[in-house]
Amino acid sequence: MSTLKKLYEKIKHNPNQVRFDELRRLLLRAGFKERQPRKGSSHYAYVKGEKLVTVPKHSKPVKAAYVKQVIKALEGELPDE
Repeated sequence: MSTLKKLYEKIKHNPNQVRFDELRRLLLRAGFKERQPRKGSSHYAYVKGEKLVTVPKHSKPVKAAYVKQVIKALEGELPDE
């Protein structure tokens, strides 16, 4: 199992202890494009086709509700390594 798949499984099984950098890495490797936050905002947007996911960078760890959105968006998106 690839490192990326292991990270995905770890996040999927424990969405309460996930750092922003872990989510960012998964989204970028799955082909999502990152949009920088607007001035005064800490929410990063990730886009791939019709999928849009927003993740705040201000809280450590990221709130579980955002993590669950990312998990849903990543289903079937990670490359096989």
